Amino acid sequence: MSLEPMVDRRAAPRDDVLDDTERMSAGNPEADHILGGGFPANSINIIMGHPGSGKTIFAEQLIFHNAAEDRPILYFTTLSEPLAKVVRYLQGFRFFDENKLGTQVIYEDVGPQLAKEGAPALIPLLREAIMTLSPKVIVIDSFKAVHDLAPSMADRRRMVYEMTALLTAYGTTAFLLGEYTEDDILLYPEFAVADAIVELSRRRLGNRDERYFRVYKLRGSRYLEGAHAFRITNSGLDVYPRLVSPRMPEGYEPASERISTGVAGLDEMIGGGLWRGTTTLLAGPSGAGKTTIGLQFALEGARRGEPTLYMNFQENPTQLVRTIRGLGVDLEEAQRQGLDLVYASPVELQIDSIIVDMFRRIQQGGVRRLVIDALGDLASAATDPQRLHDYLYALVQHFAVSTITSVLNFETMGNTISGNGMQNAMSYLSDNVLLLTVDGDERTRRRLRVLKTRGSAHDTRVREVGITDAGLSILE
Repeated sequence: MSLEPMVDRRAAPRDDVLDDTERMSAGNPEADHILGGGFPANSINIIMGHPGSGKTIFAEQLIFHNAAEDRPILYFTTLSEPLAKVVRYLQGFRFFDENKLGTQVIYEDVGPQLAKEGAPALIPLLREAIMTLSPKVIVIDSFKAVHDLAPSMADRRRMVYEMTALLTAYGTTAFLLGEYTEDDILLYPEFAVADAIVELSRRRLGNRDERYFRVYKLRGSRYLEGAHAFRITNSGLDVYPRLVSPRMPEGYEPASERISTGVAGLDEMIGGGLWRGTTTLLAGPSGAGKTTIGLQFALEGARRGEPTLYMNFQENPTQLVRTIRGLGVDLEEAQRQGLDLVYASPVELQIDSIIVDMFRRIQQGGVRRLVIDALGDLASAATDPQRLHDYLYALVQHFAVSTITSVLNFETMGNTISGNGMQNAMSYLSDNVLLLTVDGDERTRRRLRVLKTRGSAHDTRVREVGITDAGLSILE
């Protein structure tokens, strides 16, 4: 899958820039996308991060993906983890291929020799391996451990210089793994000669960890800047490139077609329906009818044969199915017509992964209508307000360019939309803003007000709404 990158035009790979650099895949399509196609061939690359961040898994996924019968791949373990331990945990991943081990992928423990002779032993070990095996890839895990054995900065610089000359002369792509920090980039000589620097990091968020993939340097190449979330699974690293805004095509013109909301009386309030490709913010307190309107909008799309995606973080699938059938809809028929219901628990929700899954479904299904219920759950999954704002801005821009008509539900704490940073941001990003309110002492009264419709006249009155077995409707 490819997400078109352009939130920060300086930071994104550009399709109009010719890059003839030969590439080596990271073994992960999303990581390759971030790297502008992969690592440059015959390069020296540093994979840095704290212990447990995923460096070894990333390197092993890469080497097994690139293993072939032409030239072997050599994996040096140094003074970090013993070879037996590395191989034992390796066997639990799907990318591991026992048939390649020992022939196409060769592991060698050089820790004992380094412990005995110190850092100067590395260069003879590399030279011998290159002369006897001619490996196309060499991984040193951990190079930081070798670096620490050098008695002085001058010795470290000499070792790095000799290693660089050796690797460059023999056309070998090298990956140096290490427990480095961002501050080390300015201090240590290996960073000066590195063609690429990639950091894998881990942050604690409540009861779970969030992991990020970041490119600090990629010499002479385009790449996608920023922090990209990833997870470690039995397939290796699942990487989620951050969502960025699309390029607006030259001569872009918004769609001039209106579509029905599926809510009786609402189309008339907004000038005849929603413009195709617009985004509608539907705000209101719990019980106001947001989910019902969202479902009616989605089901109307399916009824008209439009592929429709309903992203649900609020109600579990059983509850949602009960609500749909309560509206008198044959769920199986609606799904055959193009309705795709997706549920993700807000407890384990990660904004990067859910966005990537959403776009995969949009691209594969040719989605024309989309409902997100609700934005508040996406907000709780974001690690910081700026990251959330960037995602929401990019979402709206993608929907506009792709002419996807979307309804985004947001639960308010009362009958007003003001006072909440994300609601205010979404209000100006959205083409339409509808506010539902709930009040009444002896009986519940629900009302709807159209606060905004971009490029269209709308009914300025506050209208009462009713909810029956047939759904929500605007009352006369």
